[in-house]
Amino acid sequence: MTENSPNRSGDLLDLSIVIPCLNEEKNIEDTLDAVTETLAELPFSYEILVVDDGSTDATASIVLRYGEAHPELPIKLHKNPRNRGFARSYVDAAFLTRGKYYRLVCGDNAEPKEALSAIFRNLGKADIVMPYHDRITGKPPLRRALSRGYTVMVNIFSGYNITYYNGCAIHLRYNVMRWGPYSFGFGFQAELITRLLDEGATYIEIPVPNIHREKEKGSSAINLKNFLSVGHTLLEIFIRRLRRQMFQDRK
Repeated sequence: MTENSPNRSGDLLDLSIVIPCLNEEKNIEDTLDAVTETLAELPFSYEILVVDDGSTDATASIVLRYGEAHPELPIKLHKNPRNRGFARSYVDAAFLTRGKYYRLVCGDNAEPKEALSAIFRNLGKADIVMPYHDRITGKPPLRRALSRGYTVMVNIFSGYNITYYNGCAIHLRYNVMRWGPYSFGFGFQAELITRLLDEGATYIEIPVPNIHREKEKGSSAINLKNFLSVGHTLLEIFIRRLRRQMFQDRK
């Protein structure tokens, strides 16, 4: 890894951070503070791309003001012409950045600096660095049960034994561009991880704390769109498992 020199233009950076946002005016500044303050303590070159995914609040203007107030920081804003969804923003941003490694940070400031530091300090130790939540502040029991059930189902359908799929893993950016998921919602991270494991990617899992933040009314993760996404993801994962087993049986 290289010395922390975020403004070296044209060079391959160690890490690209993408922050997709939809109406995060209350949280985006704190998110940027947490990420930049954490990375300032680490010896990595980096960039941050905030993707405004059709926000109707002041998210974009806050990001622009933040960048103007901190011109030394490598922060850029990309505005989608319309809402394209979390997964689409995540994959598209991989083509707009230049880090060797790539990680999503949610714009709702759910990860304390302690968690970010633990994750980033493992950069380069495997193709996939997968965090899982050893403690979550404020997450309702129903959401915890649904999360555990989802992980169990993905493991059953994939044949793997991963602790947690939705912890925003660090990936090689090339892998996100090459194997970017087609899921349109909640399930895209499991689809990407299981696909990469099918391809022989190495991984490590690390425990981190997390803060659960309830979304504004009408934007809950428990909705028909995400249930359909989960169903699509599980089907794709299971079909790939069957295909993998068929090819193994022929060898």
